[in-house]
Amino acid sequence: MSAWIFFLILALIFFITEIYTPTMFFLNFAIAASFCGILGIFTDNYNILIPLFAILSILFLLFLRPLFNINPQKNKERSFESPYIGKQATALTNITAFSGRIKIYDEDWEARLANEDAAEIKQGTKVNIIRHNDLTMYVEKKEKK
Repeated sequence: MSAWIFFLILALIFFITEIYTPTMFFLNFAIAASFCGILGIFTDNYNILIPLFAILSILFLLFLRPLFNINPQKNKERSFESPYIGKQATALTNITAFSGRIKIYDEDWEARLANEDAAEIKQGTKVNIIRHNDLTMYVEKKEKK
């Protein structure tokens, strides 16, 4: 088999593998194999092409992979505002800085005191949601007016 055919088939295998495992890892090997496939048109010497493939793969892993993994959204602040913040809920259990449950819109949520120094909130008390972090709501006792 000609060297250029071998390396272009290898590049195709790596490209397909990258499609199914989107890690930007196999893409480096696919690019290196593509370069070797193009160079294989001019020479069929595997003693040159295989070490060149290894060297290019390592170089692409070191220099291109960090560029491929740059996420422009990563550094931007999230503009997501929880629809629960500022809403009123009911304490299903006693709420402390470490445990508790609330009910809002017929949904059961894990809850914690927004201020760890605040007094424990008793079951059945109305609370205001101050912030929302993943699956935990941070609450404070509703002020009586």
